[in-house]
Formats: sequence, structure tokens, C-alpha cells
Amino acid sequence: MTWFWFAIVALLCWSGSDFFSKLGCRDGKDKYSQFKMVMAVGLVMGIHALYEIINGVEISWQVIWAYLPVSLLYIGSMALGYVGLRYIELSISSPICNASGAMVAIIAILTGTSDVMQWPQYLAIALACAGVIGLGFIEAFEDTELRAKRQEASNYKYAKSWLALALPIAYCLLDAAGTFADDIVLETLNEDSANVAYELTFFAAGVLCFVYTVLIKKQPLIAKVERPKYIGAIFETVGQFAYVMALATGNVALAAPIISSYCMVSVLWSRLFLKEKLSWMHYAAILVTFAGIVIMGVYDM
Repeated sequence: MTWFWFAIVALLCWSGSDFFSKLGCRDGKDKYSQFKMVMAVGLVMGIHALYEIINGVEISWQVIWAYLPVSLLYIGSMALGYVGLRYIELSISSPICNASGAMVAIIAILTGTSDVMQWPQYLAIALACAGVIGLGFIEAFEDTELRAKRQEASNYKYAKSWLALALPIAYCLLDAAGTFADDIVLETLNEDSANVAYELTFFAAGVLCFVYTVLIKKQPLIAKVERPKYIGAIFETVGQFAYVMALATGNVALAAPIISSYCMVSVLWSRLFLKEKLSWMHYAAILVTFAGIVIMGVYDM
């Protein structure tokens, strides 16, 4: 299997993870949906970590503790993202979350740790940030009647809310911080061991969420309702594996932009299956964000 097909698998799986996570977390009445989603991802990642350990990946408490700050940033960002899916269309949240690459670049520039970049990279950062800011303004100032009209075909209606935008932006910032810290920590750790440490930490987070949600809060787990969460968790884990394989076996400059475009596929799934309809201004801002993400992917070498 070539790097190209691994990249396509990663693209489809991560967009599928977005879609099924949305299905599993969009019920505004279930205030525990994010904990149940963490339980699902934690279980699947725990199983994969066990598989990796059996197949020879070395892991120790020292590695887990060393990678713990990075793991917590990633897990925290994902949990906030799951909460956000209750309040905003996937078509909007996914591009905002995927702008974290631009945030990483900004952090690196501000801290003086970035290498000298070419002008298209600066353009990419500007485009991604402009797109996200544009989405925020469009959401904040959209006419209420126009919003209601475009949401008629959807099964779920979303009202204006500062929380709706704050949560995917918080995801973006935390994920960027995690990526920045990841780059530093991996200078001293084996990548496979670090990934297993992350998965085991996610499993532990899932256990804690199970104790809190099911044992303490007595929340039921109904198979029909929880099924999309576990499908999303499987897609997330398979996508992560395909991402690593694509970058390990091929040209990063070619694989990265393909994989980074998964947020646009998420927008497609939300339009086709969730019946989410956005205004032309939303789509224009999304395309600007997407352009920045792809350019960053091209130069991510």
C-alpha cells in the first residue's frame, strides 16, 4: 500500500470521525455526551495501545509521565471539541479546529523557535487566521431570521451563542499548544512509544469518564445512541495510524496537504447527510481557511 492510499485513508477516516462524533454529540439535552465520547475513544485507543505493546513497542511509566502534558493538551482539546458539537454546525467547527496549524506557527514565531519561513507560509498563516476570524464575525452578526431560514432543512437548529464559537476556538488553541509541545518532547522520546503513552492516557481518561458518568451520575448507555460514538472512535484511531504511515512511507510535501483537506470532506458529509446549509459568506470564509491549511500542508516538511 503506497503513501497516497494511506493519505486517502487518513482523509476519509478523520472526516468520518468528525461526522460520527457529530452524530454522537449533537444532542443538546445530553450534557454528558462529551464524557461518553471520551469513553468511546479511550476504549478503542486502549485496545490499539495493547496491540502495539504486544507487537513490541516499548512503554514505561517514565515515557507516560514525560508525554503526559502533551497527552492532556490533546485530550482536553478533543473533549472541548465534543462539547462544541452540541452548539454549532460541523461545517463551521471543523475548519476552525483545523486552523490549529496556523496557531502552532504563530506560537513558534512569537517564541522565536520557528525556522525561517518562505512567503507562502506566512500567507497560509494569514489566510487560516482570516478565515477563522471571518467565520466568527459571520456567525456573530448573521441575521436571526436568515439563520432560521437556512436551517429549515436540518434536523437541528443552532442559535447565536458565544459558547458555540468559543469551544472550537479553544480546541484550536489547545491542539496548537499540544502540537508545539509535542515537537519539543519528541526530541527525547521514541515516536511509537509516545503514541502508545498518549493512547494509554486517553484510556485512563475514558475510565475516569466512565466512573463519573455511569457510576456516579447514573447515566444510561443505550447501544443505539452510543453506536455513532464508537464508530467515530474507530475512525479516529485508524485515521491516526494511516496518517503516521503516510508520512513515514511517502513524500510529506505531497501527503500532508491531502490529509489536511479532511475538514472540507467533513463539510461535504455535513451538507449531504446532516443537511447543514450555510450562507455564501460561510463557504467563502471556509474556503479561505482551507486554502491556508493546504498551503501549510504543502510546506510541512
